[in-house]
Amino acid sequence: MAQSHWEVADIFRDHGPAWRHDRALSLVSLKAMSAIERCRSAELGGHVLRCDQCDEVQIAYNSCRNRHCPKCQSSAAKRWLEDRQADLLPVEYYHVVFTLPACVGHIAYQNPALVYDLLFKVTARTLRIIAADPKHLGARIGMTAVLHTWGSALTHHPHLHCIVPGGGLAPDNQWKPCKPGFFLPVRVLSRLFRRLFLEQLTALYPQLQFYGHMEYLAEADAFNAYLDPLRKIEWVVYAKRPFSGPKAVLEYLSRYTHRIAISNSRIIEYDQHTVTFKWKDYRVKGHRKFKTMRLSVDEFIRRFLMHVLPVRFHRIRHFGLLANHQRKQNLQTIRQCLGEDKTTETVQETSLTQEQESKPPAFVCRTCGTTLIIIEILGQAPRGPPN
Repeated sequence: MAQSHWEVADIFRDHGPAWRHDRALSLVSLKAMSAIERCRSAELGGHVLRCDQCDEVQIAYNSCRNRHCPKCQSSAAKRWLEDRQADLLPVEYYHVVFTLPACVGHIAYQNPALVYDLLFKVTARTLRIIAADPKHLGARIGMTAVLHTWGSALTHHPHLHCIVPGGGLAPDNQWKPCKPGFFLPVRVLSRLFRRLFLEQLTALYPQLQFYGHMEYLAEADAFNAYLDPLRKIEWVVYAKRPFSGPKAVLEYLSRYTHRIAISNSRIIEYDQHTVTFKWKDYRVKGHRKFKTMRLSVDEFIRRFLMHVLPVRFHRIRHFGLLANHQRKQNLQTIRQCLGEDKTTETVQETSLTQEQESKPPAFVCRTCGTTLIIIEILGQAPRGPPN
């Protein structure tokens, strides 16, 4: 069975029915598997298209639009980025990563909705408290946070990527930039993040559930003893160098906001029994960190489904000055402080409008590149744009 490029959908179609028959899965995992298996197939319907130039007739099947589907995320990311372009400020942007220790990750694996939500809230609070301290920045800041639950080898590794403008609004409502090339002290962020998270996790204890090898944590004394060593180790908070400009921020966001545990392009080989894929070992420097891993099909599916998020859980969130309910007003205040007048804003809005009007057509002929015309709709009303 030779194929030039394997997909997660191929693995799910071949082994999904048996996997679901032998195991008790959550409803959200079942829906994700079903959606990925049917994506871009006749089961979801599609369009019959004709090219006026070469008279070729083509069929384009609809997408599933599931947020865990490798084939649907690029278009979703593009639409999200178009909405974010108008929010960019002419300042340095910083990338800060907050990572949960492995022991807390085990609790998060069995209580994803509660612990992932706590990770967002504590991270945002940590950044705001330290930024508001006059010893550091002394200003109100904003941030966009994106949750990733995986490592490159599909292991469970929950961490939060935060994109933060380099400065904030001082108490007098004037823009206060941070020092060039330096946002906030990482060690101070790490210590406060550790303290706040453990305090909130302890308060959350009555709502937590434990199964299997962690069932003993249902006893309060055992839970407290489990957390004690975590108070003495360093929690990983990593601040990267500032982005080189707004364009670099958008390029980064396009790669991270709608990324899933593994893309189809990383799958090298699939032989019905094993899956081989590329992964990056961050403990090794240089080109040698790029490696390949071979897993059994069952283990590959298990690792993929570990990263299916709870239903209605928002993995991209905005805080502080960039919170949804006050974003427009705050951005307008910041632009006035930075000397951006209404003319600049008008030019930005005009360029965005022109860009939207000049979008490429939804259907293009694969042979000659001419716009295709829909001559028939197959099945139900489309859920998303075809490939």
